[in-house]
Amino acid sequence: MAPAVFEPGSTVVRRDVRDGKVWTAAPHRALADDGHQLILVTWPGTAGYTLANWIKSLTGAGEQARRQAVTDLVDGDWELGRWVWRDTIVVTWIGLDPDFSLQHYQPVDGSPGHWKINFERPVIRRPTLLDTCDLLLDLITDPGGNTWRWKDEAEYEQIRRAGIVPDSEHERVQAARQRALAFAEAGRGPLAEDWTTWRVPADWPLPTLPDGVLNTHP
Repeated sequence: MAPAVFEPGSTVVRRDVRDGKVWTAAPHRALADDGHQLILVTWPGTAGYTLANWIKSLTGAGEQARRQAVTDLVDGDWELGRWVWRDTIVVTWIGLDPDFSLQHYQPVDGSPGHWKINFERPVIRRPTLLDTCDLLLDLITDPGGNTWRWKDEAEYEQIRRAGIVPDSEHERVQAARQRALAFAEAGRGPLAEDWTTWRVPADWPLPTLPDGVLNTHP
């Protein structure tokens, strides 16, 4: 069966799923899609679900809540909360590589943005959904977009030790890290383009989550 192709402007929900259980669900709009490479957009005001302790870490509870969110993920026992995206327009490229996505973050206040390469499991396309699992490892630029650095390596090692990332998958991630670093240093693809002035089309309403978005069973 041919993969789902998303029409420009249509709602696409990206979900992180572990062992059949959703731990994030975020609505986006499709900017472009050819069935292989997909560009998604989300922006302040879009509401989705994510780990409740991660939300607490962003709303005053700090690093302790962030660590607990990772522990919840490791234990497979978490609560979800509603999270309204804020501060940045995020453009995401899916399909540049099977093992990572590329994101551009542009603050709406006009301050400098940054790029992020997000390591994740290969995306499964569904009629209105993209299912994957974030592996908590990132490669990001400074605000000027000139220097790349690794982020959240400790969190990745934690889920690896817990068996969420088995040895065979770790080897795949290590190979993907080398590809991602080469891609970043070469400044290929979207990295060669200026997205700092791109804005969401004025006639696009906020995307919303459909009913049953937390259900992973047919």
